[in-house]
Amino acid sequence: MSRVSDDSATPTELLQAWGRGDGGAFDRLVPLVHDELRRIARRYMGRERADHTLQASALVNEAYLRLIDVNKVQWQNRAQFFGVAARTMRRILVDFARARGCGKRGAGIRHVSLHEALVVSSLPDDLVALDDALQLLEEAFPRKSRVVELRFFGGLTFEETAEALGVSVDTVKRDWRFAKLWLLRELSDERTRPV
Repeated sequence: MSRVSDDSATPTELLQAWGRGDGGAFDRLVPLVHDELRRIARRYMGRERADHTLQASALVNEAYLRLIDVNKVQWQNRAQFFGVAARTMRRILVDFARARGCGKRGAGIRHVSLHEALVVSSLPDDLVALDDALQLLEEAFPRKSRVVELRFFGGLTFEETAEALGVSVDTVKRDWRFAKLWLLRELSDERTRPV
């Protein structure tokens, strides 16, 4: 197993070394990605209720614990890593919400207006309902679901998302528009269904 020992190694180089089994590469990677992971966690926590007992730092720590168990991933670049980290944080929050018995789908929904910078407009704050809708989207349109995950949850640009998925920027933009409308329809339908 080759080890990356240069202190000036880029996150991508460290990710690739970690994927090859260099455990020390993860330790050197953490300081380079920590601020970005905290930004992602704060974005998530900003959409949670004010009295949420989980803090952004705890979310990052839990994500680290889950990510350290990821073995033999062929890391392509930092965009892919942040996409996986965002998905991990989403899973943590959804698991936390389900464990707390957050109620029926759609309960306590608050609209969040997110602008085109990284946005799906009028998505609910109810992470469980959003997660359920994203799972349906993933079953029907896997790549479009990944676009939402990388842009909305990971905060990646169109260009970074295209790089992570290996598609063109125009494809990402089309997928983004489609997924926003699809999720909006799915979540609106959910609110009108009888309980």
